[in-house]
Amino acid sequence: MSRRVLVLAHTGREDSLRAAWDACGQLHTSGLVPVMQKSELDDIERFYGIVDKPIEILHEDVRLEDVELGMVLGGDGTILRAAELVRNVDVPLLGVNLGHVGFLAESERADLAQTVEWIASREYTVEERMTIDVQVWVRGQKIWHTWALNEAAIEKAERERMIEVVTEVDERPLTSFGCDGVVMATPTGSTAYAFSSGGPVVWPEVEALVIVPISAHALFAKPLVVSPRSKLAVEILTRTDAQGVLWCDGRRSVDLPPGARVEVTRSSQSVRLARTHQTPFSARLVRKFELPIHGWRGPAPRSSEIHTGPIPVVRTLKPSALPTPQDVRSGGAADPTKEM
Repeated sequence: MSRRVLVLAHTGREDSLRAAWDACGQLHTSGLVPVMQKSELDDIERFYGIVDKPIEILHEDVRLEDVELGMVLGGDGTILRAAELVRNVDVPLLGVNLGHVGFLAESERADLAQTVEWIASREYTVEERMTIDVQVWVRGQKIWHTWALNEAAIEKAERERMIEVVTEVDERPLTSFGCDGVVMATPTGSTAYAFSSGGPVVWPEVEALVIVPISAHALFAKPLVVSPRSKLAVEILTRTDAQGVLWCDGRRSVDLPPGARVEVTRSSQSVRLARTHQTPFSARLVRKFELPIHGWRGPAPRSSEIHTGPIPVVRTLKPSALPTPQDVRSGGAADPTKEM
């Protein structure tokens, strides 16, 4: 049975078109069947001419359910777009970074040929990434229902006016304040918008939800990490007529009038990301953010590997005796140099 790999690319960029062209050729050479969306294949053909490689068209020649893997060529935005496409069919995504940081990507453009080899030899693992379920309520009516892999971000709609909000955890109010917005994120999203707003970095295997105020005018408006079973909510207060807007993964949005309520819970559906390296998350942080680690000497050796001489014994004077009431009455005191 043929093994099919869906190639997803940001075809609005020349380097992405070239990467998609190269990827399809390398997949075919490795015995795999490249699959593309018709619109993206049309973009490539407008740029390079008629493609002479056998490429199947998604939804015409092959169903999404018959695809083994999605190979995403681009930055984190392209991966988020791809996640929308494959989330309901559990097709894992493997990102090849063509952007800047590319935190969700697994490899870089220079590693494209090697990445194809790893896919062909099935040298990859798949990890589940937690997503969130997002609902918007206005006057008791649910007006919007969506999901997010990174975050649900409430922002002020007008640049010159902040919004007034009250935050809530597990159906209990926490605090109210004026702000530019509030980010409710997953561990995956903790290195995205929430991170740039001053939130904590959460390791992907940690199951948690994060809530981060943006430019809050309050003493107690700190980033919080809560249980994945918690229910987060943010209400736009009616103290002013300032409007808000909700963005999910920076791709889907809805307006928030005063009185609107946004509820966030853990979703039952995850997004699957393919990994070709078993690299610790700390190493990924260092590489992606170019963190300074000069001077690091590594962990201390284990005690069984340490060979030292006997531990020296340091002798000290015994503590002197405290004066007794009789010594005080007689004007004498205990001799501090006299051993007990």
